[in-house]
Amino acid sequence: MATMLTKKRFTADEYHHMAQVGILAPRDRVELIDGEIVVMSPIGSRHSACVACANRALINAVGEKAIVQPQGSVRLDLFYEPEPDLVLLRPQADFYATRHRTPGDVLLVIEIADSSLAYDRDMKAPIYAMAGIGEYWLADLIANWVWRYSNPERGAYKRVEQYHRGESIAPLELPNCVVPVDVFLIE
Repeated sequence: MATMLTKKRFTADEYHHMAQVGILAPRDRVELIDGEIVVMSPIGSRHSACVACANRALINAVGEKAIVQPQGSVRLDLFYEPEPDLVLLRPQADFYATRHRTPGDVLLVIEIADSSLAYDRDMKAPIYAMAGIGEYWLADLIANWVWRYSNPERGAYKRVEQYHRGESIAPLELPNCVVPVDVFLIE
C-alpha cells in the first residue's frame, strides 16, 4: 500500500516565529518559497562584491527617491517571502520599521546570480511576476550581462531586455536614476 506524503506549508508569520524562538538562526540563509523554507546558495566573494558595488551605485542614483534595501525580505503573500539581493522601495519615513515590505512598496527587485542563475530566472522571476512586481533585474555573473524583466502578466514577464557591459540602465519608475551595468558585474 502506497503512502501519500503531505507537506506542511508554513505561513510567513510562522516562518518569522521560527526565527523569533531560535528554530531559524540569524546565520541561516533561508527564504520562504511557496510555504517551504528554502536554503539559499552561499554568497561567494564576487557575488558579495557585486551586491556592495550595486548597492552604493543605486543609493547614489536614487538619493531620496527610493530606499535601497540590500539582502532583506519582501512579503509577497501568505506563503512567499523571498530575500532578494537588492530591492528599491518607495520612500517611507520609518524605513519600514513598523511593517513588512509588500509588493505595493517595491519599485524594483534585483538578484545577482552565479550558482543560483537557473533558480533566480526560472523560479523567482515567475514568483515576482505573479506578485505583480513591475520590474525585476537579474545580473548574470556567468554571461556578464543584466536582464530586465518587466510588464508582469499572469505569472510571467512579457518584456525581457538584455544589457551589456558599457551600457546603462535605469528603473522604469525612476528613469532619471541611471546606473552603469558594470556595477552589477564587477570582477
